[in-house]
Amino acid sequence: MSEWKPKRFWQDVSISKVGKGYAVLLDGRGVNTPAKAPLILPTLKLAEAVAEEWRAQIDVVDPAAMPFTGAANAALDKVTHRFEEVAGLVSAYAETDLFCYRAEAPRELVERQQRAWDPMLDWSRGALNAPLNIAHGVMFIRQPQKSINALRFRVNKFNPFELTALYDLVGLSGSLVAGLAVVDGHEAPESVWDICQVDETWQKEQWGQDEIAEELTLGKRTKFLQAFKFFATLR
Repeated sequence: MSEWKPKRFWQDVSISKVGKGYAVLLDGRGVNTPAKAPLILPTLKLAEAVAEEWRAQIDVVDPAAMPFTGAANAALDKVTHRFEEVAGLVSAYAETDLFCYRAEAPRELVERQQRAWDPMLDWSRGALNAPLNIAHGVMFIRQPQKSINALRFRVNKFNPFELTALYDLVGLSGSLVAGLAVVDGHEAPESVWDICQVDETWQKEQWGQDEIAEELTLGKRTKFLQAFKFFATLR
């Protein structure tokens, strides 16, 4: 049995100012989220991106081709109502940040991690007032409570739409510092992704490329860059 997909039923896609936000209209009628909430977007730039996704649908609606719409739905249906929980999940990465856990050997990998990750921790210390400790090996290392508090405070300053983007940036990279560096404009998202891939790149050089693993990595990279694009429409 083939999977049923909703067909395109509209001719015109437009944008309307609604209060302090913007609505996307299909033949003059507002779009709703999956939870039936009005899809009211906080910026015109995001509304234009969402509207363009709806215009691009041809015969059937393909949610996988509508990342801006999907992220906006998540912000309204999930993050808005569970803000403290989501902020807590994101903030928890401060305790196990990727950049804080280093290899003990071989020397070349150790040096690569230092070159790529030390500047990111230097930025966290200076720009975020959050110095973080480094561990070699897999043993857990406790981070300064003041640093955890500073990072948690920073995360809680985001609005639900911004937090939706940050959630993906942090989860996909494994680093809260990386996610904050991207949204703060400290590093380009492409550069940050490469920085976070030091271990994977090393493994690939040593053992060769696994096609399935490479496909998964490329998929994550695409989602990481898309999360940044979503965040950029909010500014």
